[in-house]
Amino acid sequence: MSRYLLRFSYDGGSFHGFQIQVNAHTVQAELTEKISLVLGQLVELTGSSRTDTGVHAKEQFAHFDLPESILIDGDFVYRLNRMLSPSISVFHVYQVSDEFNARFDAISRTYSYYISTQKNPLQRNYAYWFEATLDVDKMNSACNLILNHQNFQCFSRVKTEVNTFECSITKACWRMDEDALIFTIQSNRFLRGMVRTIVGTLLEIGLGKWTQHDLKNILDSKDRSVAGRAVPAHGLHLIQVEYPSITFDAKCS
Repeated sequence: MSRYLLRFSYDGGSFHGFQIQVNAHTVQAELTEKISLVLGQLVELTGSSRTDTGVHAKEQFAHFDLPESILIDGDFVYRLNRMLSPSISVFHVYQVSDEFNARFDAISRTYSYYISTQKNPLQRNYAYWFEATLDVDKMNSACNLILNHQNFQCFSRVKTEVNTFECSITKACWRMDEDALIFTIQSNRFLRGMVRTIVGTLLEIGLGKWTQHDLKNILDSKDRSVAGRAVPAHGLHLIQVEYPSITFDAKCS
């Protein structure tokens, strides 16, 4: 058996999330189908992250296995991209060790949420148009509470089947870039709907409706119903997946 790792990106507006679902067009389903066609061999993909419907990915990874008798040549990426829809682009494929796992070996994921402070038709599918005046300093101060917390059940979708609601967040901050307000957050793992709910909660603080004390109570409550709303999915982008200091084998293509 040989294990391969794909690095790719996608426009999430064209898909019902990453993970395969019955009667839904997903990133994992399309990649699985097209890779299997190119190689003439049925494959199964394991992704590094499971993005929700409408969420974009600047950088995403997934691994798959092939028998030793099937080798990936230098034209694989070219042929695969010719078959994939315009909403997915594969950049590279690497051969990795048989023990490597795209999901469990990732040590961090980084997401950015984009807010357009002015109406911009070119960003309408990739940023949330939100014109209200926000106190960014208060929002950044509130981020310190998130950085020093571990249990994020209050930001998770209800009835989510996980072993733990604990996440180790190593970065959470807001910054302005011309007419865009960008929230970036990095963690070892994320719960379903977590980032969008964090953003919605911090917006309430930026609007002056809630305080840092309110946020502390929300975090301590472990109750999703008291947190803010989930902001629209199209503003959320998976921008980086980080692995330990290992060297992938030479790129296959």
